[in-house]
Amino acid sequence: MQDPKQDELGGAEGGAIPGMNESLSVIADSIRRLWEDFLAHLPHIVTGLVILLLTWILARIANRIAGSLLRRTRLRTSLKDLFRQLAHLGVWILGLTVAAVVVFPNMTPARAVAALGLGSIAIGFAFKDIFENFFAGVLILWRFPFDPGDYIECEGICGRVEDITIRMTRIRQVDGVLVVVPNAMLFKQPVEVLTSWQHRRVTVACGVAYGEDVDAARDVIKGAVESCRTVHGDRDVEIFAREFASSSIEYEVTWWTGSTPLDVRRSRDEVVAAVKRALDEAGIEIPFPYRTLTFKQPLITERAPQSPGGDGDARTSSD
Repeated sequence: MQDPKQDELGGAEGGAIPGMNESLSVIADSIRRLWEDFLAHLPHIVTGLVILLLTWILARIANRIAGSLLRRTRLRTSLKDLFRQLAHLGVWILGLTVAAVVVFPNMTPARAVAALGLGSIAIGFAFKDIFENFFAGVLILWRFPFDPGDYIECEGICGRVEDITIRMTRIRQVDGVLVVVPNAMLFKQPVEVLTSWQHRRVTVACGVAYGEDVDAARDVIKGAVESCRTVHGDRDVEIFAREFASSSIEYEVTWWTGSTPLDVRRSRDEVVAAVKRALDEAGIEIPFPYRTLTFKQPLITERAPQSPGGDGDARTSSD
C-alpha cells in the first residue's frame, strides 16, 4: 500500500514542473518577439546610422564652406567662429531629427518638436550648466571685445586666448599651462583684456636720497626712460614725485610700451637698468633704508683696556 504522504509530494512536484515550463515558455516567447522586432526594425536602424554618417560628413563640409565664405568678409574673428559653429550645429540638429524619424517610424517631425517642447523644462534643469555655457559662449562670440590671440585676465587666470567655442574657452597661460574656462565664468566675472590696445602703460617706483636735487633727479630719470628702445616715443613719459618715504623721495615713473606680458616685462627690465645707470653717472644716490636710533639717556663712550699686542676697542656704557 502506497503512503499518502508520498502521493502528496509527487503531486506537488508534478504541478511545479508544468508551472516552471510555462514560465520558461513565456520568457522564450518574449525573447523571440524581441528578436523578431529587432530584425523588423534593423533596416530602419541601419538607415539611421547611415544618416548619422552622412550628417557627420555634411557638417564638416558645411563647416569648411562657412569658413571659406566668412573669410571674405570683414567681420570680427569671433563672429566668424560663431556663424561657423552655428552652421555646424544646425546640420547636426537636422540630421539627428531625420535619423530619429527614420528609426522610429511612428514619430513625425511635429511629434519630435512637441516632445522637445514637453521635455524642455526637465532638460533645462538637467542641463542647466551646459545651456548656460552655451548661451554665454554665443554672447561672448557675438559681443565680447576679445578674439583668439588676445591676452586676458580673469579670476587670477592670465594668458593668451587660443580658441573660443560655444561651450568653453581655452587660455594658454604665460607659464605654458593650458586652462579650459567655462564660458559662463567669463560672461559673469570681470575680464581684463590686456591687448585691447597696442600700447599699455607701465609704472615703477624710484627713490633718491633726501640730499639730492629733486628737479635734477627728475630730469635724469626722464632722459634715461626716453632713451630706452622699448618705450614708445609717441606718448609722453611721466615722472612725478609721489611721497616722502622713510629714507628717500619716491618718484612715480610711467611710460607706454607693448601690450603683451612679454613686452611689459622686457620694457620694465630695460627701463630699470637705464635709470640705475643714469643716476650712478650723475652722482645721484639711490639710498638704502636708513634707521635712526634715539636714546633717552645720554651715552658715554670710553676706550676699553688695551690687550697685549693689539689696539683697544671702543666700549660704550650708559649711566
